[in-house]
Amino acid sequence: MKKPSNCEQLVESLSDYVDGTLDDALCVELERHLDECENCQVVVNTLKKTIDLYRMTAQGEDVPEEVRARLYARLNLDDFLKSEEKDPLRR
Repeated sequence: MKKPSNCEQLVESLSDYVDGTLDDALCVELERHLDECENCQVVVNTLKKTIDLYRMTAQGEDVPEEVRARLYARLNLDDFLKSEEKDPLRR
């Protein structure tokens, strides 16, 4: 794998970085880039938060119905919400 020298190459390595499986040398290079690139910092932080949120919800805690509806509406998932109403087992 090439050293991430710009944002596009960095994005290719983000998953491995967040998972902790990125080669040490590439990890150092990526962290050096993150120190200087605010946009990539936002992407990494968002990815980490998304993973954390998934883990929290995967622990069996049900999201209140009104929160679920607002989230789906905000993400433009109205069609998915309607299909859930028809088939509640899809949750």
